[in-house]
Amino acid sequence: MQALIETIERFGHPQVLVVGDFILDRYVYGDVERINPEAPVPVLRQVGAESIVGGAGRVAAAVAALGAQVMCLGVAGDDEGGKELADLLKRAAAKLQFVPAPDRPTAIKTRYVGLAQHRHAQQMFRVDDESTEPLPQDVQMALLKAVRKHLPQADVMVLEDYDKGVVSADNTPHLIDAARSAGVPVLVDPACIHNYAHYRGATLLTPNRYEAEVASGIRIVDDASLEAAGRAILETTQAGMLVVTLDKEGAYLLQPDRPGRRFPHRHPRSVYDVSGAGDVVLAALAVALANGCSPEVALDFANVAAGVEVAHRGFVPISRGEVIDELERMIGLRVDKVVSRDFLAAHISHRRRGGEKVVFTNGCFDLLHMGHIRYLQQARQLGQCLVVAINSDESVARLKGPGRPVIGETERAEMLAALECVDYVTVFDEDTPKPLLDLLKPDVLAKGGTTSVVVGREIVEGYGGRVVTLDLVEGLSTTDIIDRIVMGNPNAVEKTDP
Repeated sequence: MQALIETIERFGHPQVLVVGDFILDRYVYGDVERINPEAPVPVLRQVGAESIVGGAGRVAAAVAALGAQVMCLGVAGDDEGGKELADLLKRAAAKLQFVPAPDRPTAIKTRYVGLAQHRHAQQMFRVDDESTEPLPQDVQMALLKAVRKHLPQADVMVLEDYDKGVVSADNTPHLIDAARSAGVPVLVDPACIHNYAHYRGATLLTPNRYEAEVASGIRIVDDASLEAAGRAILETTQAGMLVVTLDKEGAYLLQPDRPGRRFPHRHPRSVYDVSGAGDVVLAALAVALANGCSPEVALDFANVAAGVEVAHRGFVPISRGEVIDELERMIGLRVDKVVSRDFLAAHISHRRRGGEKVVFTNGCFDLLHMGHIRYLQQARQLGQCLVVAINSDESVARLKGPGRPVIGETERAEMLAALECVDYVTVFDEDTPKPLLDLLKPDVLAKGGTTSVVVGREIVEGYGGRVVTLDLVEGLSTTDIIDRIVMGNPNAVEKTDP
């Protein structure tokens, strides 16, 4: 794992060309509180909505997050959906050239999600607005021309096929031939179809287990059937290698002249949502291979990235830094919930868009005790995500004086992260949490103590958030414990902020 960390740290910024079906994913969130009196169906009362990139756009966003340069080539309609999709890709740091198709709508998938008890997200149904017909000949030729234009600058080309007519049997062989002529490897995420013949000559194919079964006609139940299915696909496509993704079981690598090899997840995590895991695998493989990695090292990198991705709700592009963080956690250098403020900002924003209420509290939390734990449990009940920000050692010393903290910031953070009620812990060097509040904009600022002055109140209430003061447990405080230990005063009772 240390060798993989060092390899990732040496990665450059190669250019990846992403070609395929770009889709706009829309989510409508709402509370389901009653049944429609007109029919036995739930009524969704909308409370939020968001749009994100889908299809090939997810691969492009994942590639960009992993530090590579991205050029997106695809087809979009002359409509608002196409403009919104282009804007989202640009925000993801991707460049793009969409071939216009005036008579073809931009592919849009709208998911309606009910929030049971205002927090447990459950997709109710999906509405697709799209065309799956093969591209007209003139649009195919325009796309091929655009691909040929950008291939000289590309290190890898990715074909993302959702069977929407862009990566079709007609034009895919020409796209692969153009890349091979330019000396550019071609990675294909195949559609769920029976015939892979038009992918012939690709460098790498990445079907999932079910797609491999459909393409090979072989039901995968063990290693022998997995290899048989893989060999059948390689024979049809003459691909350089095959990676079959196996969900929680990791992935399987097969090359024509070598036995197959399983790559299990090194550090299995709780799976929150598998959507997007395959896209992250493909993106990580593209980035690693473009950086000169062997297939084995590339797949190790992809497995770790996918393991991080599935721990989040929905699709979340994973950065190189997060992969390194995960690897360091595996060898005991980091704690899972202890994160940087930038990581925190991105992830709580996504959780909030999913309908979760974010609660923030802060303090020194020196000598963690039962008073702290009860206070944090109360804070967590105010929402669905609790962020605890702790003062760094230097900040505590400035506020509390010489001799404090008793416990260093790393240990304090790890102990807080071990609590089930705490979702994230971050360390700040400033004397107050105001910069964090400005950045994170939590829904609730929770604070313990008897003082009426809550630092940051004006910030939180200024954008419509709520400030809640929680009572501390009588006789349980850090100062009290230190007094009893050092001064020999067993009857000291004091209430202080955490």
